[in-house]
Amino acid sequence: MSTAVAGVSGEERDDLSRAESRTVRKRSQRLLLELLRPRRRQIALTLVVVIIATGLQVAGPALIALGVDRGVPALADGDWLPLALAGAGFLLTSLAGAALIGWFRVLQARIAQAVLFDLRQRVFSQTQRLSMDFHESYTSGRIIARQTSDLDSIRELLDEGIGNLVSGAFYTLFTAIALILVDAPSGLVLACALIPLWFLVRWFQTRSQRLFRQTRVASARLIVQFVETMTGIRAVKAFRKEDRNREKFGGLVEDYRGANAKVFRLFGTFDPGLVLIGNLTVAGALLVGGLRVAAGQLAIGALLAVLLYIRRFFDPLEELAMFYNGYQSASAALEKISGVLEERPTVADPARPVDLRRARGAVRFEGVEFGYRSGGVILPRFDLELPAGQTVALVGSTGAGKSTLAKLLSRFYDPTAGAVRLDGIDLRELHPKDLRRAIVMVTQEAYLFSGTVADNIALGRPDATREDIVRAAKAVGAHAFIEDLPHGYDTDVNKRGGRVSAGQRQLLSFARAFLADPTVLILDEATASLDIPSERAVQEALQTLLADRTAVIIAHRLSTVAIADRVLVMDKGRIVEDGTPEELIGGTGRFASLHQAWRDSLV
Repeated sequence: MSTAVAGVSGEERDDLSRAESRTVRKRSQRLLLELLRPRRRQIALTLVVVIIATGLQVAGPALIALGVDRGVPALADGDWLPLALAGAGFLLTSLAGAALIGWFRVLQARIAQAVLFDLRQRVFSQTQRLSMDFHESYTSGRIIARQTSDLDSIRELLDEGIGNLVSGAFYTLFTAIALILVDAPSGLVLACALIPLWFLVRWFQTRSQRLFRQTRVASARLIVQFVETMTGIRAVKAFRKEDRNREKFGGLVEDYRGANAKVFRLFGTFDPGLVLIGNLTVAGALLVGGLRVAAGQLAIGALLAVLLYIRRFFDPLEELAMFYNGYQSASAALEKISGVLEERPTVADPARPVDLRRARGAVRFEGVEFGYRSGGVILPRFDLELPAGQTVALVGSTGAGKSTLAKLLSRFYDPTAGAVRLDGIDLRELHPKDLRRAIVMVTQEAYLFSGTVADNIALGRPDATREDIVRAAKAVGAHAFIEDLPHGYDTDVNKRGGRVSAGQRQLLSFARAFLADPTVLILDEATASLDIPSERAVQEALQTLLADRTAVIIAHRLSTVAIADRVLVMDKGRIVEDGTPEELIGGTGRFASLHQAWRDSLV
């Protein structure tokens, strides 16, 4: 059977995969260098400190050998000075080495925290800057995983892993050098031990790389499932999905447990193998050294130093292996984070923005075409003109393109062809601040942030006074229910506005929009959450809200459409009817049928 798929052979796919992996690694390495480059002096100082500290620590066995071989014989002759000097030297080097290692840990922690602070800020700023198509395709659980578990993996590497690697590498190197200086032939024994040690470490690396990536994937799936369950907890409760979610989450937990169990089994082989090689090397050095002592070729103190150095040589190796564990986990996390940071907004800010201090509100769609990256064309060639100050209602079946039109007008997306203009200026050329001040969208979701009612209304204009906030609430009919809350405008709305009803959240979003005072206001199913009494109460508020501004209303409830100056009926991305509500109701077209069906539903 042929291995070719879609014109690409299996070997070619492997080459592409390897090339992609190299690209990803280079991207993550480039990010790491960018984070470390501003801290070059701190890193240099840290290296100097750890080199001196390691040298002082490694000097200990050599001083012991000096005390045994020279101090003890001198003491037998009544001269205590050589032994005292060796003991004092050992004590001073130990104290100085410990102090410098402590300083090294502090310097390392400062660098790590500075890098993490920079990285967290970058990830947060980037996810806010990216366009809507990224957020609509990239699940919230994955974004949260980038900011939590992935950054925690990098934090563990920076806080402990790199410090252990640097200190351990220097300690191993200096120990080997000191061993050769004390007794070069004993260094051959250690060299022989490096052969099985290399095979053991290489075996560990090849298996741990695969296993640690499996644990990262399993961990990310856990987080995604948990976040999505908690985010959609109302739907979970409504459809009684608790048992199914528990089974699915239990399966993911089992996968995560299984992945970690494989890692533990790997260490269960590596750690004893490391200890065995170390003990065999010490035994070999003791045998060879003992024979040489008996032959008068090696002093007792030197043999003692050799055994201490060989024992110490293997001590950091387990930490270095643990670093590889953390490195694999952090490397995978850094690759994911660098991927997010590498994303570019599809709706980019203009290089030379055009200022529009006070917009009139004239909107024009000129030859606009649009299609989402994941699907076909939503809006075929589309032309539309909305005069300043006109209230336009968009009506049509689900999928007709109404919300897409609103997203283009809000510049959540850019058209794939043509242009959307405000007062003759292409939105892609308009200064972002002027765009956000001129055009505001109120959606069905009516999202409220944690904080007070006043804070949420002031989101429309952060510098607003309390009087401005109250005036906006009164204008849309929200003042009465706000006053009935436990602390009025200072009431905390709780997470996502859990303290207020769906209709009240919508009224607060209206007050927020009124306070922002945009030139163009878009209501995308903004009254869908209101019950009939609330909807009737808000109609008058909408008259106030929409006065003297261009407004686009997307609504299935035709009672909301009645306040519009003009109705556009859309179907498959095209306008099939255009006229005043009265003209279309009196006709025989689609809107007349929709209106009659709506009236019948009220009977």
